[in-house]
Amino acid sequence: MKGKHSGGLLKSGISGCLLNPPVKALILTIILLAIMLPYWWLAVDWARSVLPSPDQHFTFMTTTFLLVLVIADSIFLAVYYQTVRKKELRKKTEELKQSEEALLDANKKLALLSGITRHDIKNQLAALGGYIELSRHAVDDPAELERIFEKEASITKMINRQIDFTADYEDMGMNAPVWSNLHQIIKTASSGMSLGNIRICEHDTDIEIYTDPLAVKLFFNLIDNTLRHGGEDVSEITISTKETASGLKIFYEDNGQGIPPCCRKNLFMRGYGSNTGLGLFLSKEILSITGIGIRETGDNEFGVCFEILVPAGRYRIPSGDS
Repeated sequence: MKGKHSGGLLKSGISGCLLNPPVKALILTIILLAIMLPYWWLAVDWARSVLPSPDQHFTFMTTTFLLVLVIADSIFLAVYYQTVRKKELRKKTEELKQSEEALLDANKKLALLSGITRHDIKNQLAALGGYIELSRHAVDDPAELERIFEKEASITKMINRQIDFTADYEDMGMNAPVWSNLHQIIKTASSGMSLGNIRICEHDTDIEIYTDPLAVKLFFNLIDNTLRHGGEDVSEITISTKETASGLKIFYEDNGQGIPPCCRKNLFMRGYGSNTGLGLFLSKEILSITGIGIRETGDNEFGVCFEILVPAGRYRIPSGDS
């Protein structure tokens, strides 16, 4: 399947070039020279009457001109490095602010997930206690006792899955969000997975997004779902990007079995699904830490299409000198 959403990245930065530190410093230096050079010329003209010797006059003229250049150069360097430093400080301040907001949001989500998980486990334990009590009254009925044992085994498996889920999300928000290269995230997520004949095609993924370090779990879960539910005919996964007015869209598509429309509204709900029902729920929570959204918009007959929307300011195109 071709990357129909690829090729939309805009690399223009011309409109902000006048704010670049070298340009700003150069403009101030030119203004300073425009002010200083007339005075230098008046001094040279005055020196003709004071220093009658041509050699002395030439020495004075060149020395004072070099002095003007040194002053202008010093001003250029001072303004340049001051501007660069201010720009770096603003950038660091903004990143720290974003990290603080993301960590606070992550802590709130962790508290919520912990409460939900604790409540679910208590419910499962209550049900298990009920079946244990029923088993005491079914000791003379082997068929009923077998049915109760199956229910108890199912409950213990569910409790085990819920505990495993806590191990997955306990690291969420432990580390501050970072700028991560999308291509590297995909490479890390797919490494070690048995893809068989399925190939992964990328378009315009050399881009950095500001997200929780656990964002790699999203693509791991998406690829894993393709392997589990894509069907025997699935052969290709396409990951591409496109800039829009609202931010960057990342598209995850495959050419396998699609998702029925009736299932899309519950796709990211906790516990929904044929496996654990926790993977996509956790992925959505991880992305939301830095304001990234996800939805499924595919055709149920032509494979899945997950759209991941990264807000403006939360993605960037790496420059060659960074």
